[in-house]
Amino acid sequence: MILRRFICYNASSTVSSLAPSPKKKPLIFLGSPQVSVTVLEALFNASASPNSFFEVAGIVTQPPSRRDRGRKVLPSPVAQYAMDKGLSSDLIFSPEKAGDEAFLSTLRDLQPELCITAAYGNILPTKFLKIPVHGTVNIHPSLLPLYRGAAPVQRALQDGVTETGVSLAFTVRKLDAGPVIASKRFQVDDQIKSPELLSFLFSEGSKLLIRELPLIFDGSAKSKAVPQDDSKATLAPKIAPDEAWLSFNEEAFVLHNKVRAFAGWPGTRAKVVVLDDKSGQENVLELKIITTRISQDLEVQDGEQDYVTFKKGSLVFPCGGGTSLEVLEVQLPGKKAINAAAFWNGLRGQKLKKL
Repeated sequence: MILRRFICYNASSTVSSLAPSPKKKPLIFLGSPQVSVTVLEALFNASASPNSFFEVAGIVTQPPSRRDRGRKVLPSPVAQYAMDKGLSSDLIFSPEKAGDEAFLSTLRDLQPELCITAAYGNILPTKFLKIPVHGTVNIHPSLLPLYRGAAPVQRALQDGVTETGVSLAFTVRKLDAGPVIASKRFQVDDQIKSPELLSFLFSEGSKLLIRELPLIFDGSAKSKAVPQDDSKATLAPKIAPDEAWLSFNEEAFVLHNKVRAFAGWPGTRAKVVVLDDKSGQENVLELKIITTRISQDLEVQDGEQDYVTFKKGSLVFPCGGGTSLEVLEVQLPGKKAINAAAFWNGLRGQKLKKL
């Protein structure tokens, strides 16, 4: 079937307690990954307060997919959270596309006054956007119009930004280009990785949303929302798996930012050669680079430009422009992540050369 619904086994008493009430304004939430759960949890908590004026009337999420080590077909984290909260299976939707007519017909029947999106993962067609009375509002983890697109946090870290933020904006047909209702700025630590920053920004975004909901529901948010300056827009395209490889011909700060940006998925990888002087054998290893920092005071000596050394608890990779990258944590295929010292000790005197 094009329109999929989840089967919920929670007790009927729990389900009925969360069923939409005609006394409150119906809201539909759209989200899929774990970071979206933070927003949904905030909406559930706010809707349960005694003076709440809205209710979560339905959930829209991506269809079940294969993930985790067992490659089992599992519901999205948002769907799983909703089921764990006891939301009726009739209110959890996972259309292949948000423009499926069967899904849109069901959505119209729910008569939502507002839709909220947070990393949903599907493009919303005009037919969808016309349904909610007060429109659709998106939580986007960047300072719009900067980093519009699928990977705003990753691309921002890859660029080495020192400041980012989260924006609350109305959804229009053009990608992440709607008027901005509110935003909040944050300084970016030069060691933070994308999973941590993404989680933080969605957590802050959920607070921003709850604060602005009264204005959105009474319609005043539309008059105060600020149109984006398209001339200042930058794009954050989806990451491709082949971007994961590191080239040590680039400067250390470029590689460090890439490691931070691609942490989680797809990760960053490099190939090195293990040299055994006694036997003359060479063995190529593929390393997943987990944690790095830019070397501040370690100079590359003559003859060491192609070799990886071990200094001050880190693997030191000579990089372009005379810079050096300190690798603090690595992972071999099929193994657990280990620190640089453990990896170096495992070489047992063999030399390590970069490729």
